[in-house]
Amino acid sequence: MNAKGMIGAIIGDIAGSRFEWANTKKTDFDFFTPWSRFTDDTVMTVAVAEWLTAAGNLPSIMQKWGRKYPGAGYGGMFRKWLLETDDPKPYNSYGNGSAMRVSPVGFYARSLDEALRLAKETAEVSHNHPQGIKGAQAIAAAIYLARNNASKAEIREYIGTEFGYDLHMTCDDIRPLYRFDVTCQGSCPQAIVAFLDSCDYESAIRLAVSLGGDSDTIACMTGGIAAAFYGVPKELTDQVRKYLPEEILSVIDDFEKVNEE
Repeated sequence: MNAKGMIGAIIGDIAGSRFEWANTKKTDFDFFTPWSRFTDDTVMTVAVAEWLTAAGNLPSIMQKWGRKYPGAGYGGMFRKWLLETDDPKPYNSYGNGSAMRVSPVGFYARSLDEALRLAKETAEVSHNHPQGIKGAQAIAAAIYLARNNASKAEIREYIGTEFGYDLHMTCDDIRPLYRFDVTCQGSCPQAIVAFLDSCDYESAIRLAVSLGGDSDTIACMTGGIAAAFYGVPKELTDQVRKYLPEEILSVIDDFEKVNEE
């Protein structure tokens, strides 16, 4: 049986990790290799999942996880935010860090309004620029809609209308000229298009990575939406667990149990 949940985003992160600084424009690659690893995308996704299921103060939870894995690949400003010792403040970022961590919201929310509200909360603790909030909301909304049986046409229409993203391009349109871009506005639409162009979970990840750019984060965002729409093949969920420490697996498993109830 195919699993549905945040594990789909984490697989995307790990599959894309080795291509972040050595982009590929091909779809034929191995998902898991000795050089694959989880990155800051996974660490912060786990932090959001813990916050949703165990409550508590989100910035404190994010700082706790970030400090456990200091070499996961955080951006410079976010790394400083993680190390703030007294009430860390948002820094008006529109980077895709807000969108890479938001997938648990899309699986947890019980309404679209709740998905949008929670996505805003997870974004604005650090990425409080309107584009940073918009990116997180767009990915969370796409996941919520996908998991609630919306069609691709309905997802395209809602995200395009609500957030102003151009989703009528294709991966073939994007790929030739696309370059590294860590902004929400320069990576979230591309991640959603990779899902819209796909035919199953695996093809969604392959298309996302093949765009180039910030490969692990694009594939992480795509992976969350694709997992909600298609589910994730069991062989991939079994393999990815080998790349994750027990404390991360524990949060993932607890989150999935809560969302099965």
